[in-house]
Amino acid sequence: MMNAWPEQTWTTGQPEDAEAFDEVLHRAFRVNPNPQTALTLACVVVRGGRIVAERYGPHVTGRTRLLSWSVAKSITSLGVGIAAGDGLLDLDAPAPVPEWADQNDPRHDITLRQLLAMRDGLAFDEDYVDESSDCLEMLFGRGADNMAAYAAGRPLRHPPGAQLNYSSGSTNIVARALGAAVGTGPTDTTEFFARRLFGPIGCDPPDLRFDDAGTFIGSSYTYATARDFARIGLLALHDGVWDGVRLLPNGWMQTSLEVHGIDPDNGLGYGLHWWLYDDGRGTFAAKGYEGQTIMCCPSLDTVVVRMGKTPVAHRDALEAWYRDVLAVVESS
Repeated sequence: MMNAWPEQTWTTGQPEDAEAFDEVLHRAFRVNPNPQTALTLACVVVRGGRIVAERYGPHVTGRTRLLSWSVAKSITSLGVGIAAGDGLLDLDAPAPVPEWADQNDPRHDITLRQLLAMRDGLAFDEDYVDESSDCLEMLFGRGADNMAAYAAGRPLRHPPGAQLNYSSGSTNIVARALGAAVGTGPTDTTEFFARRLFGPIGCDPPDLRFDDAGTFIGSSYTYATARDFARIGLLALHDGVWDGVRLLPNGWMQTSLEVHGIDPDNGLGYGLHWWLYDDGRGTFAAKGYEGQTIMCCPSLDTVVVRMGKTPVAHRDALEAWYRDVLAVVESS
């Protein structure tokens, strides 16, 4: 049960089984990188609002801002929830996408909810190695100047709503719509996240990155400390309420954690920009490239943040390590 809320400083507490925590964390840090989890840069474990374990890798401290990669998608989703609660966005109306404004465009009726659920039907190949990857082309190639326009220019591959297709392009379309709803450019978007999300939970001002068109690259680029990522997880874990103050609309997290499909690549469920585990604990997570993770476990009142550089070949070992961390929490 939640029994502490972090302020600018964060209460730490010795877990009952400190030796078991040390052993499981030691596996990720003793040889870094190692053959199991590769390179781990930071780990913060929070239970009951208190940090019960914390460790950092080479050249990283508690003040180091680390790259989110796709963890940013879940942060984008929180921002959409706030804007929707303000009446600035309608998840079930045709998304405000200028490229689809013509009612005869087959993409015209795609909704923000379908984009958040990765069921928009757009032909977008999410690959981080193949030269033909739409994701690489968007982030680093001819789409980099205006990522939302690049993604919105993709044709339909499936009818909207018919099939799950994980896509960073979908997120950047959503991020552009969010930015337009809350202001007119990067300053307004940053101020919105600072005032409505990061600031109220005690995070440093957000370090969001924008493309040349002024759109927050909500798919991939938020820099924050491991502790600040843990604060984001704690807010999500507690239904968008922070120390008695509701920051997210009532029911937003419940809606976000409804399963909209199972990803064939990793076997996890997908909600509205959150990954969902079928583990009997209600666990959900923000996850990103190379193993960036904010894992939230409601039944254990626990948040686990792990940042690092772990190739996909190590994914099974990393997931096993997460399970072991939660097992230690459960037994302590």
